[in-house]
Amino acid sequence: MWLKPEEILLKNAFKLWVTENDNDYFVLQRRRGYGEGAGGLTGLLVGTLDTVMDSTSKVAPFRILHLTPDSQIYWSIACGGTKEEIVKHWDWLQQNIMRTLAVFDSSDDITSFVQGKIRGLIAEEGKSSMVQEEDPERFREALLRFHKWFELPAKEKLVTYYSCSYWRGRVPCQGWLYLSTNFLCFYSYLLGAEVKLVISWDEIWRLEKTSNVILTESIHVQAHGENHYFSMFLHLHETFLLMEQLADYSVKRLFDKESFNREPSLCDPLQITKRGLETHARSEQFRMFFRLPREENLLEVHESFLWVPFSHFNALGKICLSESYLCFASQDGTQCHVIIPIREVVSVEKPDSSSRSLTVCVRGKRALRFSEVRYYERLAGTIRSRCGIASSPQHSASTETIKGECQTLINHFEDNPDDVTLMVGQRDSSKAVSTEALMTVFHPQDVENLDPKMLKEKMKEQSWNIHFTEYGRGTSMFFTKKTRDLIVRGVPEALRGELWMLFSGAVNDMATHPGYYTELVEHSLGTSTLATDEIERDLHRSLPEHPAFQSDTGISALRRVLTAYASRNPKIGYCQAMNILTSVLLLYAKEEEAFWLLVAVCERMLPDYFNRRIIGALVDQAVFEELIRDHLPQLVEHMADLSFFSSVSLSWFLTLFVSVLPIESAVNVVDCFFYDGVKAILQLGLAVLGANMEALISCHDDAEAVTILNKFFDSVTNKDSPLPPTVQQASLSNSDRSSHATVDISELIRESYEKYGSIRSEDVESSRKRNKLFVIQTLEDTTKQNVLRVVSQEVKFSASQLDDLYYLFKRQHFLSCYWMIDSPALTHHDPSQPYLDQYQLGFQQFSLLFSLLEPWAVCSASHSLSLWVCRLIDHNQDGLVNFKEFCSALDIFYHGSFTDKLKFLFKLHLPPAFTGAPSLSGERRVSASQDPPHLARLTAFELPEDGVIRKSPERGRGKVDLQAYLKQWQDEILKKEETIKDLPRINQAQFIQLSKTMYNLFHGDPEEEELYRAVARVTSLLLRMEEVGRRLQEPASPKKTPPAPPAGPPEQGEGEGEGEEQREEPASSSSAVQKDSPTSSSSPSAVQKDSPTSSSSPSTVQKDSPTSSPASSSSPTSSPTSAVQKDSPSSSSPPPTSSPTSAVQRDSPVSGEVDWSFSFEQILASLLNEPKVVFFFERPVDADARLAHARALQLRPRAK
Repeated sequence: MWLKPEEILLKNAFKLWVTENDNDYFVLQRRRGYGEGAGGLTGLLVGTLDTVMDSTSKVAPFRILHLTPDSQIYWSIACGGTKEEIVKHWDWLQQNIMRTLAVFDSSDDITSFVQGKIRGLIAEEGKSSMVQEEDPERFREALLRFHKWFELPAKEKLVTYYSCSYWRGRVPCQGWLYLSTNFLCFYSYLLGAEVKLVISWDEIWRLEKTSNVILTESIHVQAHGENHYFSMFLHLHETFLLMEQLADYSVKRLFDKESFNREPSLCDPLQITKRGLETHARSEQFRMFFRLPREENLLEVHESFLWVPFSHFNALGKICLSESYLCFASQDGTQCHVIIPIREVVSVEKPDSSSRSLTVCVRGKRALRFSEVRYYERLAGTIRSRCGIASSPQHSASTETIKGECQTLINHFEDNPDDVTLMVGQRDSSKAVSTEALMTVFHPQDVENLDPKMLKEKMKEQSWNIHFTEYGRGTSMFFTKKTRDLIVRGVPEALRGELWMLFSGAVNDMATHPGYYTELVEHSLGTSTLATDEIERDLHRSLPEHPAFQSDTGISALRRVLTAYASRNPKIGYCQAMNILTSVLLLYAKEEEAFWLLVAVCERMLPDYFNRRIIGALVDQAVFEELIRDHLPQLVEHMADLSFFSSVSLSWFLTLFVSVLPIESAVNVVDCFFYDGVKAILQLGLAVLGANMEALISCHDDAEAVTILNKFFDSVTNKDSPLPPTVQQASLSNSDRSSHATVDISELIRESYEKYGSIRSEDVESSRKRNKLFVIQTLEDTTKQNVLRVVSQEVKFSASQLDDLYYLFKRQHFLSCYWMIDSPALTHHDPSQPYLDQYQLGFQQFSLLFSLLEPWAVCSASHSLSLWVCRLIDHNQDGLVNFKEFCSALDIFYHGSFTDKLKFLFKLHLPPAFTGAPSLSGERRVSASQDPPHLARLTAFELPEDGVIRKSPERGRGKVDLQAYLKQWQDEILKKEETIKDLPRINQAQFIQLSKTMYNLFHGDPEEEELYRAVARVTSLLLRMEEVGRRLQEPASPKKTPPAPPAGPPEQGEGEGEGEEQREEPASSSSAVQKDSPTSSSSPSAVQKDSPTSSSSPSTVQKDSPTSSPASSSSPTSSPTSAVQKDSPSSSSPPPTSSPTSAVQRDSPVSGEVDWSFSFEQILASLLNEPKVVFFFERPVDADARLAHARALQLRPRAK
């Protein structure tokens, strides 16, 4: 590797380096302790020094220096890990540089020329390299060490690296932590003790910052049941955040592809960089704080002051600009923040250049003034350019009118800074949707009603109107502490839908997608899918006590919203609890608004809640458990196992307490949720447990605890609700009310904010990420246990061996995903599938893993055998092999009897596994990056629209074919054990290939020659038996010979190992196999393979033989039991005897058209007479050794 020229001193380096070669301008040196004379104390000390000091010499023990003539100044210009590598650089310098240097007169000119040339070479390398780092030179050196130490594939993308200590027990090992796209790696070398650690991100269960007596602050990583601790980082927080992002990236990509598909910036694993991850994290935090659509990215950040009219002072904060929004948040994030959609901006002016300020005018006669903006001109230009792009056609006005209106606003604002009336505008009265909220239809407010509850409702409305006057109304409203206080006290019924849309960010989604909901409704209504069936079943279970859902109006609106969302997001489709939540949304929001509120909840505020595995709800339950431990220690002391609260609280999170609280109380919880997110639900959950602390501590079992909580929820009321009794849910009976005091929901919410309001949203998100790893790994472990339980009943592997096999199988599945953008394995992975089908291997993946685990060395035919095995065990012919199918094949190879193994080999040479005789000389190889044409054809033409091969219907997709399921179930029950009599006969081409396969299996065995001869004897015997049987049948049918069962029809585009299907060559009924004999004269029962020169009898099948004499020229006599000759330059047959083939050939008019076939019983009976062959197949296989071998080498084939 060429290095950026750097001056070094050799005065103290002679003891560490040895000169291997030199000339007038360059010196090639070797590090002491490497190569010849390596080892000893010098090697240990040098290796330790290299690792601790971050020297490239540890992995680059060779270097080239440039010597400035007539001086003692040396410049390092190249390094290499091997002598061959450094010699290439040395030879290049000799051929391309040495002659040129002779023309220079000045030594400085020589040095300048060499440095410029080396920098040019590095620049050329950088053009094709993917490394885009702040310090490319150091990163190149680190990348060299990374690949040298860990032997990972060259495609593995190194993200960054840190110096740290890894603790082995109580002993720290100083070394280097390398973080790549798919792996966490650590290397240390101290006094001969090498520590190497490689953990893939998808194997990590826990990743957290910890501290104890020994380690003041460290990073804890748990994987494979082992705990790893890393400490002594220079920037521990930065390192942890990056590790957290990489782990989250891997989990989303490999386990949660629905979430990953929503992250287009991270779709390519080969382009992940530290800078890119940091940018993505900032954008994610920006979207989460301001509740913006997931398409928005943080583009610019500017510090500035914003004039806050209601407080009459300039608030210090940051301007955040994205593609479609201009946002501002004050310094502490709680004073105020404001969101300005760029579509609402009509003008940007720079009234005062001295204060570096700019004024943004928005629709509704509002203006916001930012001052002390460092790059205010650039910001103003950016906003103007985006206004032109994002301006909506429905707001058509002339430029002169807009400018005049804005200039009037600016002048008035500068002259009257206290006039807040102009700073805020009234709500836009335009109606996007003609329908009304169900509450206004079924419970219109009576203006003349002056009962206490209605008066209190009017007072709430007045408070909010005053708030709107001061802080603005609509999308550009200021969010402050006072806004939260009003939310906690309760939202008026008339304003609830408007405020839900504003706080959730759904108002922006709806504004930027006009007509989208109507199109979805038109497209989805009338369709029949699994999702629509489930929706129809649950429609009348959604708030059945409310009058709105006792009529067709409410039911139809609910049906349209749920069906439209199932059409929008088929990955989720429909999930239980969505109907309850949508019902509440429809009560207070218009139909289209309810749809966009549902989108905001499912895709942004409660991610991964509404799917088959409800990962998001499980993660938040784990977060809830952590908060219980932190805030309710008394409850933890009494109930050490908090899993009870997780199971009880699941419905709290899924329905936002709607399923457990009366509707008039639950809507207050929904108010807080839309403003504060899941933090409000967590706080309220803690308040509920805190209110029932004493009762829960005194209860004796879970059932009693559930009863206590249910009674508490029934006692919760909303004393300020203006809803009539017909709308309110019945709480407790009179007798229960007297025994249990009622609790007002407003008081409960206020208490939750007072006691647990210190919980920060940032901490909740951090806990979510931390617990998501554990939740997903727990689900994966459950899947594994279910799969192993099913498979263990049908194979003879031990529990530990099955566990290792599952690890290898799953890892092989992921290895094909690590370095590909659109990996077929990722496409096939579907968590909604049955357990056995969640992880499946295509042919390329199967072939790589099979080659590591097969008990025999199969030489050049390994690829063909893998293809045949893959086809045979793929029972449903979808081109994918699941874990059960894989284990069943391996179980036969490892634990099957001689008959079982022979039957498996026999079936490998029948359709659909074997479809034609392979051409080994002209074999067409399939590239490693694609499946063979046999599978590619299926993938190209038989995949569903979303590219996933499914064995069972998925949510949101076609209806379930129950008849097909019942038939499949019946077939499995009635399936009988296959006997050897059920196997078809094997024809000529198939038998020849079976013989070749057996020869390949014997390759490398100590008794290889005896096994060859045994198979040759069996082959000859079988052929003689077939000839005798044919001759006995000749009188009955002298003119016609019954044809053998034909080979299966050729697959279109045969896969690797088979090539194009060839026409069977003429062969007599007597053929054996002769292999690798340069010159031989064989018997009539010989099949000559790969023989350059051979003379064969009339019954010989000549395969891949460049030169062979015609059948008429071969000798008619030879031994019927010819031996197989291998690697012998010359061989002779036993003394000639008469052969039974001669008569057949004389009697047959066209001997080449005679076909023959064998049954499995014939082959089995013949091979049982050969003890060597029987012993070879019944020889026990050390499964543990094979599994250990596979685990050690699973990454290496791809690294080559």
